[in-house]
Amino acid sequence: MTQTSYLTGHFLIALPSMPDPRFSKSVIFVCAHNADGAMGLVINRLFDPVDFSELLNQLSIPITPQCRNIPVHFGGPVESGRGFVLHSSDYNCEGTLVVNEGVSLTATLDILKALAEGKGPKQCILALGYAGWAAGQLDAELQTDGWLHAEGSTELLFDPQVENKWDKILAHIGVNPSMLSTQSGHA
Repeated sequence: MTQTSYLTGHFLIALPSMPDPRFSKSVIFVCAHNADGAMGLVINRLFDPVDFSELLNQLSIPITPQCRNIPVHFGGPVESGRGFVLHSSDYNCEGTLVVNEGVSLTATLDILKALAEGKGPKQCILALGYAGWAAGQLDAELQTDGWLHAEGSTELLFDPQVENKWDKILAHIGVNPSMLSTQSGHA
């Protein structure tokens, strides 16, 4: 892929032919993609039975009455004990990665402390783990019909309806899920 076709800030939408069951019907928001590889977070699968307040207690972060109950997502199979917060760009601290104009990523305890205090970003997705690709790996998967990709949308990204996000994003790009084949390959 050329630098202009890197997919930072895009959605990856798993096709029905996705060979890896961990990503069946997954939507991944790509946080970084360059010549060295790619990293993203699954945004449509919750990490059961993990609860945000339980996570804060494990990290010895005090919970205030202003603390929102934030769902904890399965971000991907890599480093599933590591937390990431994908959030609106109204929050910024040392270590925050700006993904695009409206979205940032922070993986520090500072953002969890801010959220526990009822502060922090207006919109966020808390995820444990991430999806990662080595140099050229994502590009190869795109060539073998594992993924569709689409420009990211903050409205769809932060939509709290997790269970139908795959269908919504496909509809947003004009794809009818019933028309997608479960077979992969090239003509």
